[in-house]
Amino acid sequence: MKFRTILAAAAIAGVSMTGSAFAADCATDVEDAFDLEGAAMDEIYACIKDKLIEGYQKGDNEVAAVYRDWAPTQIRPAVAGPHGNRALNTFANDIAAEQYLKFEEEGVVMPAGSVLAKESIRINTKKNIAQSGPLFIMTKGEAGAAPDANDWIYSAVQPNGKPMKIKQSFCHNCHSGFADQGDLGYPLEDVRVSN
Repeated sequence: MKFRTILAAAAIAGVSMTGSAFAADCATDVEDAFDLEGAAMDEIYACIKDKLIEGYQKGDNEVAAVYRDWAPTQIRPAVAGPHGNRALNTFANDIAAEQYLKFEEEGVVMPAGSVLAKESIRINTKKNIAQSGPLFIMTKGEAGAAPDANDWIYSAVQPNGKPMKIKQSFCHNCHSGFADQGDLGYPLEDVRVSN
C-alpha cells in the first residue's frame, strides 16, 4: 500500500499517524533524488522539517537544541551527492556564519567555535518517501583540538535523537578534499542564500 494511500485512509478513519512508523516519512514520486528541485523539494521540506527537529531533540545534544536559530545557508535542502546522496540543509552558528556565508573557494580559515549543523533527508525512491536522516555536525576546535582533522570535530545525531557513532577520519577524508575552503563543502550554488 502506498504511503499516500495509508495517510488518506488514516485521515478518513480519524486516526492520527503521530508516533507511528510513518511519522517521519513524506510522500514523493521522484525516480532519482538528484532530480528534486524547487517546488518538489519545498513540499518535501514543508512536510518533514518539524519531524526532523522533533526527532533530533529527543536526545540531549546541545546543537540539536539550538541549530534552527542559527543562520540558514541555503533557501531549501538540495541533493549534492555527499552524505549518502541525502538532501542536505545547512545552518551556521554566529561564529561560523560571517565567514561561511561568503562561500569563498580559497584561503578560508574558520574561527574556533564555528559550528555547522546539516539536516539530512533520505529520499527513498523505491518506496516513494522522504525520511529523516541524521543531523551532521562540524565543530571547529581550538588549535590542537584535532590535529589530524585540521581541528574539526565531526559528530552526528540520529533521527531518534541518539548520538551516531562517527569515525573522525572517515568524515575528514572527504572534507580534506576542500582544503582551500577550510575543509568545508558548500550548498549547491542555486540554493545558497545571498549575502
